[in-house]
Amino acid sequence: MTFGVRLRLRGAVRRGSARGDAELAGRVCSELSADLPDEDLGECLDDAIDMYRMGSKPRCEEVEYLGMVREAIDRIEEGE
Repeated sequence: MTFGVRLRLRGAVRRGSARGDAELAGRVCSELSADLPDEDLGECLDDAIDMYRMGSKPRCEEVEYLGMVREAIDRIEEGE
């Protein structure tokens, strides 16, 4: 195998991996949106956590909401 072929194969693997990551993130966000239909989560779940105002929901809902968003972020990061 020549050097150029190896680089092309690596590039193809990376592109496939990035595409798979985007598909996973989209699927996880879709599932979360279905579970939280009244929430406007946006495209970046980290922003949803950063922009959240503590005390804007009843405590039990707040804990559940933040936990679900954090779990979705973890799933995306772990590639599940």
